[in-house]
Amino acid sequence: MASAFSHAAAAFAIGKLAPFSSRPARFWWLSIGCSLLPDADVLGLAFGVPYGDMFGHRGLTHSLVFACLLSIVVVESLFRAVERGSRRWWQLITYFFIVTASHGIFDAMTDGGLGVAFLAPFDNSRYFFPWRPVMVSPIGVAPFFSRYGLNVLLSEVVWIWAPLVIVLLMFKVFSRVGTSLR
Repeated sequence: MASAFSHAAAAFAIGKLAPFSSRPARFWWLSIGCSLLPDADVLGLAFGVPYGDMFGHRGLTHSLVFACLLSIVVVESLFRAVERGSRRWWQLITYFFIVTASHGIFDAMTDGGLGVAFLAPFDNSRYFFPWRPVMVSPIGVAPFFSRYGLNVLLSEVVWIWAPLVIVLLMFKVFSRVGTSLR
């Protein structure tokens, strides 16, 4: 898996690119929460759920179905003032889907684990992308305070954080150019 730091950074970048006029603190906390929630499945390891099980790590909670359902739950329960079916409602659903799905996408770019069950619960097959430059993150906090943990973070800076910063800078430049051409 990519580290929680990178999942949160991705949520921040996606949030900055989203077409919303206001982004209150609640928006940011929910964004980060949705980007991190798929890894709640690691708790199953402590209860004997096998890693490769549909309810194991990188299983159902990393799937596109989970991302879809979570986005609906978040918007329906925490954005009640937004009219169901309106353009804003669909934007929020899509946004929280993308933020949640980004978790599995980054995990599928790592060099370890069993892959991501993108199609669960319909299919528990695990997938990686053909290009897997990100070092797999250790599970837990203590391993980050080691040479391996530092190497993981450096890998993520190069392959996740730097591209996110580049995309954000390009977006800023192009939005300024577009504004000045009007």
